[in-house]
Amino acid sequence: MAKKKAATKSPVKASKVFSEAERDAMVERAKEVKAERAGADLEEQVLAKIAEMDPSDRAMARKIHAIVMASAPGITARLWYGMPAYSTKDGKTLCFFQDAKKFKARYATFGFNDVAKLDDGDVWATGFAVKRLTPAGEEKIRAIVKKAVG
Repeated sequence: MAKKKAATKSPVKASKVFSEAERDAMVERAKEVKAERAGADLEEQVLAKIAEMDPSDRAMARKIHAIVMASAPGITARLWYGMPAYSTKDGKTLCFFQDAKKFKARYATFGFNDVAKLDDGDVWATGFAVKRLTPAGEEKIRAIVKKAVG
């Protein structure tokens, strides 16, 4: 009978399956859950995370934050894996903003989870690349968020 392998202090850090950025995101998520349970001001945390972003992403994140909060009554801003995210009344993450720097991408992403009511036949988009926000882009995001909360 084989002995069980001794557990390491941090299974997330010991993993070679996940990238460093992915491990960091998991560690951030654990801290976020702890803060939520402690009653932290979640929107304040979101705004602080946005303030840490590079200038171009920061400007987009601030606009998207304002659009989501105004377009989806009852939505709650909170952090989710280190990203600004927005949850439904039952606590499920509806959408999120991922700055380009987070995973060294060439664009930011505004994405939705499966609770978003974006269904359109058999195939539909749940993530959008965002390089900059124009008034037309802001209107598109506003319409998508309204559809998502349906």
